[in-house]
Amino acid sequence: MPLAVYLKWVRASALYDLLVTWPFALPWTFAWVYAQLHALDLAWGLPGAMPPLDPLHLLLANLLGSVVVVWSLARWTAPSLRLGRLDAAARLMFASWQVHAVLQGASAIVLGFTAFELAFGGVQLQRVRAENDA
Repeated sequence: MPLAVYLKWVRASALYDLLVTWPFALPWTFAWVYAQLHALDLAWGLPGAMPPLDPLHLLLANLLGSVVVVWSLARWTAPSLRLGRLDAAARLMFASWQVHAVLQGASAIVLGFTAFELAFGGVQLQRVRAENDA
């Protein structure tokens, strides 16, 4: 794909991450999001478990959310091939750990996030050609 198109995908993935993960960065918003995800998990009868939220879960979610927000802002404000490739690697790692968690008994609701990780990761691994290449 042309570099200009690739960079739009890098920015799109950054925007997705900002919209989805900013609530993870704050204790009170993550507690609300977790409650909503738990309600969906119960309503849909998904396999796996969502344990009660405890202070350690909250801390780890807040740390993840904080790092992802900063990483997203870097990709949004200065998208590049390098940042896209690094983001693809991170997304493949996230997807791997999410699948592992589900296989270990975590709620299958996690797989909704996994689908986006794999989709954006796959796009950002595509071959990029220079603008003047045909």
